[in-house]
Amino acid sequence: MAIKTKGKNNRRKQATFSIIMMLLILVCLNILASYIHAGIDLTKEKRFTLSASTRKMLRHLEEPVVIDVYLKGKFPADLQRMQEAVREQLSAFKDVAGNKIIYRFIDPLEGKNDAEQKQIAHDLQQKGINLMSLPTKEEEGFSLKVYFPYALIHYNNKELPVALLESPPGKNRSEQITTANALLEYKFASAINQLGKANKARIGYLVGNNQEKGIRCFDMLATLSSYYALDSIDLNHTIHISNAYDAIIINQPTIPFSEPAKLKIDQYIMRGGHVLWAINPINATMDSFGKSQKMMAMEYGLNLDDMLFKYGVRINNDLIEDLQNVQIPIVNQSGKQEYHDWVYFPRLNPTSTHPIVRNMDFIVGGFTSSMDTILTGGIKKEILLSSSKYSRTSASPVILSLNKLYYPGHAENYNKPYRTVAVLMEGQFHSLYQNRLAPEYLMRLDSLNERFMPACKTSTSMIVTSVGNVFMNDFSTREGPLPLGYYKFTNEYFANKSFLMNCLEYLTDHSGILEARAKDVKMRLLDKGRVKDELTQWQWINVALPIVLVLCFASAFLFFRKRKYEAKAVK
Repeated sequence: MAIKTKGKNNRRKQATFSIIMMLLILVCLNILASYIHAGIDLTKEKRFTLSASTRKMLRHLEEPVVIDVYLKGKFPADLQRMQEAVREQLSAFKDVAGNKIIYRFIDPLEGKNDAEQKQIAHDLQQKGINLMSLPTKEEEGFSLKVYFPYALIHYNNKELPVALLESPPGKNRSEQITTANALLEYKFASAINQLGKANKARIGYLVGNNQEKGIRCFDMLATLSSYYALDSIDLNHTIHISNAYDAIIINQPTIPFSEPAKLKIDQYIMRGGHVLWAINPINATMDSFGKSQKMMAMEYGLNLDDMLFKYGVRINNDLIEDLQNVQIPIVNQSGKQEYHDWVYFPRLNPTSTHPIVRNMDFIVGGFTSSMDTILTGGIKKEILLSSSKYSRTSASPVILSLNKLYYPGHAENYNKPYRTVAVLMEGQFHSLYQNRLAPEYLMRLDSLNERFMPACKTSTSMIVTSVGNVFMNDFSTREGPLPLGYYKFTNEYFANKSFLMNCLEYLTDHSGILEARAKDVKMRLLDKGRVKDELTQWQWINVALPIVLVLCFASAFLFFRKRKYEAKAVK
């Protein structure tokens, strides 16, 4: 009897010890889990895997990065999904950078009265953080909930806002959030990388050939000044373009370039400089329709054809007509304003997989010319933008008529699809003036310590676009300059500013952060036909199968337990 009691006590102690050890193991695992996060990215496009450039940047942070996310509170399911995606993204950053990533979710209006909320909204707007309104259903009816889909990043004694959600036209809320979630890594990594730079990259804005530098490019220059050290360069009053500039912008000149001016640009490129060209060779503006229903669009004669041809691209003296376009207002005979499609203002949908334009929304431009790429040895070319499937071209001189608003033509007549309008070129370019300069001129350059370079010694890059006014903002007499990409006639926002900033980031920043934009955005939608046909089958699988598996496991456990104790009883 004493032996049986002793055996029971031993088994009881063993069971107690096992339970205590199990609890200790669970506690330890939970503690470790709070510090160590791991996961397997099973998505085809590796959406949840940080790019190599992002990981490298996070490992070399010099001080903590504090990220305030203004996305706290109760939201509809799609915004909650985005809220969780932001949390997961920042958690992935923290896994790499450790304690150097600090993030917190904040509702800036929580617990504040109306006056305080207005002041907070004003203060945040001054930092570039704009509020959005969201219709919500309550007991009394519908109301508008104000929220801020932004994050504010503090690093290196500087701060920078990050827009988490944008509202591009033509996309529903679910598509907007899916796109936004795919770009979270790039937006956060790019902002941290920008703040971490000791000195801003230098950008030169070329003037001297009647380039716009007033109210029409106000937003472009203001935006660039926030991210870069921006200077203007007058080609007529400078000996050369210094290669201290990381890139230069040539934005919509309207008077011809002299050969000395072209030589300055050429030699800047030969010394490794980067150029963003926005060139439209046709003189066509809507203001010309002020007194007449027709106008003649002629060439500016910019004298850049030979230069661009040498580098590997030709901008044609024509205008693109595209059935995928934006509308313009016109007053009809009864005095009422109507909106009609204007085939000369193409609505460009980027389809390239290059990080500069991948996942980018529509870009709008004014009168636009087509481009051809030229076979050039050692130069790699990537088409960034093109017209739609239903487009065609009209060679200069072009007679433009407002009657086109009423009779745009039939789709079968638009038989020149996908006309190129923006190209990235990379490689070692050769000078336009190779073997063309007189020995006396070369000696003069040597005396000025400006030795002529016949070709690039290292690879460089340039982007050429023929989209008219792509970097120009509109304006109104009441509000002044409007945001770049805002089309006031239809109240739409286009991605012109994103295109500008991505181009310059690619030309000036070689960290590779832009590669994070190359992730695919795919909606994982259910097949409605299969859902209807296989509804009962999947209901049984999801409801009945787990119950059957539990019963089978329990039956097997009881069976083997019973046999174990029967064997002990026999002994």
